[in-house]
Amino acid sequence: MKKISQLCVLLCAIAPMAAFSVTPDQPAQTNSAGKAAPSLDALFGDSVVAKGKGVEVKRNELDATVVKMKARYAASQVPAPADLEQQALKNLLIQHLVIGKATDEDRAKAKQTFLDRVAKVKADNKMSDEEFDKRVSMQFFGGETRAQWDKEQIDLGTLPVVLERELKVNISDEDVKKFYEDPANTAAFEQPEMVRASHILLMTQDADTHQPLPADKKAAKKKQMEDILKQAKSGTDFAELAKKYSEDPGSKDKGGEYTFPRGQMMKEFEDAAFSLKTNEISGIVETSYGYHIIKLSEKIPAKKVDYDKVKDGIKDHLVQVAFQKSLPGYTNKLVKDANVEILDEKLKGTDLTVEIPKEESAAPATATPATK
Repeated sequence: MKKISQLCVLLCAIAPMAAFSVTPDQPAQTNSAGKAAPSLDALFGDSVVAKGKGVEVKRNELDATVVKMKARYAASQVPAPADLEQQALKNLLIQHLVIGKATDEDRAKAKQTFLDRVAKVKADNKMSDEEFDKRVSMQFFGGETRAQWDKEQIDLGTLPVVLERELKVNISDEDVKKFYEDPANTAAFEQPEMVRASHILLMTQDADTHQPLPADKKAAKKKQMEDILKQAKSGTDFAELAKKYSEDPGSKDKGGEYTFPRGQMMKEFEDAAFSLKTNEISGIVETSYGYHIIKLSEKIPAKKVDYDKVKDGIKDHLVQVAFQKSLPGYTNKLVKDANVEILDEKLKGTDLTVEIPKEESAAPATATPATK
């Protein structure tokens, strides 16, 4: 479904799965999570950017939000808009005003939904608590803690709970089933042919600069991979070899395993994986990231995705469609009733109204479940 930028922060809680995997065509992201950001407010105070009845946005909160939004635009390879700071301020004000309407029951429901999602991510990806914590920490910015990240997720998850109640949105199981069975939506639920394969990667580029390694170091990597390939071909457990040698942090702890369709990985990697027979091990495959060896575990034929796997995504989509019709009027009234005043001179004149979306599509973007 086409995203409406003014609504997406309100409608979409950040899915924990979003940054939990690193595929061979996408190196692991790094940040300064291990270094605490200097506390400027301890020296100069944390100025109030905007305030109103029951709402306040401070400079440090706005700056942190801008940094995160820039990172998400960069990850999506989309240029950040020139008015990003104004958008961030509007999003924060509306978030705070909506969350201000939350009841204890709303918050409890959002917290349970968050915990259920975390448990599902761990189960689906066979992750231990320690592995999950490590993967989550890759998303942290400027000294953010796990407790702060959890609170952000629960707060964002509270938004749709409050809005469903306030806007009286009620999507039934019958509504969801009808959408799934509608012939007009069939294409949205077609899962392409996929493979479940494991790989071992030895990087031939510098992990920090992403520049190619010198020829002598690259040759040493290839020699090491030749030795690993001999072990794999002789019957040594492939998953154990991946855990021991692979330099792909997104998969090594899972024995190097990914499940993916065509078009997701680098062409050399993909061509090799799809050409293998079940339980066959490839030769050395070279991509711009390094040397790989791949073992095919399973070929998964194209099929219609099972209803149980997409019903939650369909419901989220139908809720968002319902939100789009009534949310602008609701949030605009919240802002007006709060009599919001923008104190930062550079941000005065920021338009805090939410426009009514002009278009929407029939099928949810979340119809096909994400691959591992």
